[in-house]
Amino acid sequence: MPSEFELIARHFTRGTSHTLLGVGDDGALIAPTPGCELVISTDMLVEGTHFLPDTDAADLGWKALAVNVSDIAAMGARPRWATLAVALPDADEAWIAAFARGVFACAGEFGIDLIGGDTTRGPRNFCVTIFGEVESGCALRRSGARAGDEIWVSGRPGRAAMGLAHLQGRIRLDEPELSDCIAALQRPQPRVALGLALQGLATAAIDVSDGLLADLGHILEASGIAAQLKIAVPPAPTFARDAWLAGGDDYELVFTARATRHADIAALSQALDLALTCVGRIEDGPAGRIDLRDAEGTPMAAPRRGYDHFMSLPEAGTVSPADMSLPPEAGTASPDA
Repeated sequence: MPSEFELIARHFTRGTSHTLLGVGDDGALIAPTPGCELVISTDMLVEGTHFLPDTDAADLGWKALAVNVSDIAAMGARPRWATLAVALPDADEAWIAAFARGVFACAGEFGIDLIGGDTTRGPRNFCVTIFGEVESGCALRRSGARAGDEIWVSGRPGRAAMGLAHLQGRIRLDEPELSDCIAALQRPQPRVALGLALQGLATAAIDVSDGLLADLGHILEASGIAAQLKIAVPPAPTFARDAWLAGGDDYELVFTARATRHADIAALSQALDLALTCVGRIEDGPAGRIDLRDAEGTPMAAPRRGYDHFMSLPEAGTVSPADMSLPPEAGTASPDA
């Protein structure tokens, strides 16, 4: 059986493109670009909480890094470096090799150097710390939303939740929807290009990890403001609405922008070939309040906002979707909310 250090050398040591000293020493050496600020974020994936035990190793490697890249995207920054800490129950080299392929596929896609980390024996979990760069004073924050701003969301939230519900046997999906939703769950696509393009355009931004309502709520609380959401959802069933509103694990971006920039965002959607949908507007009111309405303007009740690790603990032996919450069909939002 290979040693810990042989596993690191064999599977997690690669060449770097913008790092002075990477894997193999007591610490890495990096040189931030002059005139840039560092953006740093950490996320952990734990088996049975964030992913199912039989998740494909390569998909899991991709996702372990991608969910962190999404945080960098939400700040309008460019991902540059990452460290990876891994706990594994055993040294299954075939599994580790596949996992590493997924990690480096994501790293290559977004220009990231893996510069260090740690390995240990234990229940399977992965912790990534990621470093990004953004020009000084240009980072997107959660605290810039103001009354009158429009609320936008990228992509089609709810697909990851649908994929999870299918894997757990709570719903049945057929092709091509099945492949689309499983891909959204297992191989999320961080919106780095969108985040960079939103510099100077968005007033606030966040990525959707715990659910659209929950994460929008973070913007509202940080900005000291309220919001009205107007959405169009399929007439049935209820879980279709819940997936769109609270499903989580989408890693799309929710952002706010001045209403005067509506045409600019529509043009950006075309330029990036990415759906950007206006789903509501910021309004004066108690910080964090969300007035939820359907496409006709009728008030709606939301059963929950999203996932919370310590407010909704699962029964022993069950899988809590964590950042991936509930089930199926994502509603489409009203473009003139």
